[in-house]
Amino acid sequence: MLSSTKEKMIAGAADLISRQGVAATSLRDVVHHTGTPRGSLAHHFPGGKQQMLEEAVAYADHAVAGPLADLLHTHGPVEGLLAFIAWWQHVLEVSDFEAGCPVLAVAIEQGSVMDTLGDEEVGARERLRLLVHGAFSSWQGIFAGSLVKAGVEDERAKSLAALVVASVEGTVAMCRAARSREPLDSVTRELHAILKLTLQQVPTSEKNE
Repeated sequence: MLSSTKEKMIAGAADLISRQGVAATSLRDVVHHTGTPRGSLAHHFPGGKQQMLEEAVAYADHAVAGPLADLLHTHGPVEGLLAFIAWWQHVLEVSDFEAGCPVLAVAIEQGSVMDTLGDEEVGARERLRLLVHGAFSSWQGIFAGSLVKAGVEDERAKSLAALVVASVEGTVAMCRAARSREPLDSVTRELHAILKLTLQQVPTSEKNE
């Protein structure tokens, strides 16, 4: 449960960005979407849209990292990934395939971010880039760690983690375009097969408890 007006606004900004992108999401849109007082903008976001974007990306990073880490810890890399993808399928279907990943939306729109923000602050675009990179790296690190714990060699685990994150992120976008979960179902089958084969090839002596 969101405990403050600011948290509600950040979550609302992330939701809007996931649906309509950065350029189409204004501060006024966030106020309307969240039902919060317009005066809260200046109080909670003195840095304007730039600050809200940065905090929305950080929020989205943690919103994905938490469930991903929990599912992998509980179920292991193969079943944990399937459960995580099922979570994404639920997000897509509940939103009628309108909601995607706000982090990916910011990454795609980096070229237009400064047009939206203006030239008011040097380094604004770079800060957003680093936040997006940090989110993707965090998710990859979580998944790679689960594979290493299951006995997969470190470099192989990193490569597979990059494949998984890229596949899920890209396929979520494909599902939104198709208004169907079929692309994600297809990619899930392939990822499942690759991970099962990888873990079958791990010597028993290499598997960590």
